[in-house]
Amino acid sequence: MVGPQFGAPVDGLIYADRPAAFGLAVKNGLIALVEVKKPRQAAWVDLPGGAIDGDETAQTAVEREFGEETGLLVAADEPFAFADQRFRNTDGAAFNNRGVFFQVEVHGEDAGLKIEVDHTLIWLRPEAALRRLRHEAHAWAVTAWMRL
Repeated sequence: MVGPQFGAPVDGLIYADRPAAFGLAVKNGLIALVEVKKPRQAAWVDLPGGAIDGDETAQTAVEREFGEETGLLVAADEPFAFADQRFRNTDGAAFNNRGVFFQVEVHGEDAGLKIEVDHTLIWLRPEAALRRLRHEAHAWAVTAWMRL
């Protein structure tokens, strides 16, 4: 499916399409987010998730990425939204995340899954998340989820 496109293109940049999957977990009215802190950059907040690797399905990718970024074991069902986001990564490479968004169910924790040391799990009210999320596509997806 095709959703809205976010992120104004910069002249001269070619944005490589990158299939990606992101998850939204809910606990006590709060949603799971990751705060990302990279050297020499301001911290930012994203929904857990990322690139779909190789032969992975979007569901498998979001479950893997959620574990790698948060240490949470999650299960995804059907996507609730699709949205694309142009951005440049910390190395300066230009991508267009072709995002699939899932609500995920948390089944537990496994600290051994967490390998992204610069990602910290935080829980925020959805309204607060809207103000903090780095990508417009993520904020749009949270808003779409709130309207379900």
